[in-house]
Amino acid sequence: MQTIDSAKIEDYHAHIYYDANSREVAAQIRESIEKNFTVEMGRWHDEPIGPHPNAMYQVKFAVTEFNRIVPWLMLNRGGLNILVHPNTGDAFEDHATNSLWLGDKLPLRLEVLRNLPKK
Repeated sequence: MQTIDSAKIEDYHAHIYYDANSREVAAQIRESIEKNFTVEMGRWHDEPIGPHPNAMYQVKFAVTEFNRIVPWLMLNRGGLNILVHPNTGDAFEDHATNSLWLGDKLPLRLEVLRNLPKK
């Protein structure tokens, strides 16, 4: 097995998935994240976008914030499904192989990422 140096991780994304019935829960989680963590909040996407099969918003955070925000999301996800992945310059592998799921693992549309250039 070839190992990958974790120093390749530039930062992380958490994708918080919701639907019409859970949008308010997603909004409460978003508000708590903005108040309590050092993050960059992405826009609301009420329709699937890119590889994401459901409505979602993205939370970008630094490697140093991982130990704070991921445990918080584990305990406070409000029943929502969340994808957390590193950003190493290989979007396909980051989403398909090097990710973790809180809640149910959703079927990503990975073909969108397959031919993206690697950094």
